[in-house]
Amino acid sequence: MLAQRGAPGVDGGGDSSVVQVPVTSAPVGGEACTFCGIVAGTVPAQLVLDEGGVVAFLDVRPVFKGHVLVVPRAHRDSLADLAPAELGTVMAAVQRLAAAVGSGLGAGGSWISLNDRVSQSVPHVHVHVVPRTKGDGLRGFFWPRTRYVDDADAAHHAARIRDALGAATSLS
Repeated sequence: MLAQRGAPGVDGGGDSSVVQVPVTSAPVGGEACTFCGIVAGTVPAQLVLDEGGVVAFLDVRPVFKGHVLVVPRAHRDSLADLAPAELGTVMAAVQRLAAAVGSGLGAGGSWISLNDRVSQSVPHVHVHVVPRTKGDGLRGFFWPRTRYVDDADAAHHAARIRDALGAATSLS
C-alpha cells in the first residue's frame, strides 16, 4: 500500500506503508528540488507508484482529478539528461499509469505530455499523465499554432534538426 509520503506527523516509524527513500540528488540552483524531496519523503505527496527507478504522484494543481506526474528517482533536469535505460523505465511507468487512470477512474483515455525546460515548473524531468473523458473541455493543443512560410522554410527547419541529430553525442 502506498501512503501520503511526507505527511505531517508521519515519520515512517512503525508504519510499513511509508517508504523511506534516500535523497538521490544535490540541491538545484541553490534550492532543494521539490520532486527530489517527494522521492526522499521530505515533501508531502499522494503517491500512486513507487518502484525501481521511478516514482509517480498526484499533481497538486491537476488539469483534471487523477492527473499524475511520473519522475525518475534520480534527479535529471531534462529529457536529454536521461540515459536510455532511465527513459525506458519512466515511459514503461507512463504506459502503465495511462491504462490505470482509464480503468481506475473511468477515463476514456489520457493525455501524456512533458515540458522540457521551457514551462517546466520544477527543474526535474517529469511526464504528465492526465485522465481524459469525452466532453471534458480540453481541446487538443491549447497554445497558438503556426505555419511554415512555404515548403522551403519547412525543409530548412527539418535540415537544422537532422544536422543537430547528427552532431548529438550518444546517451548510452
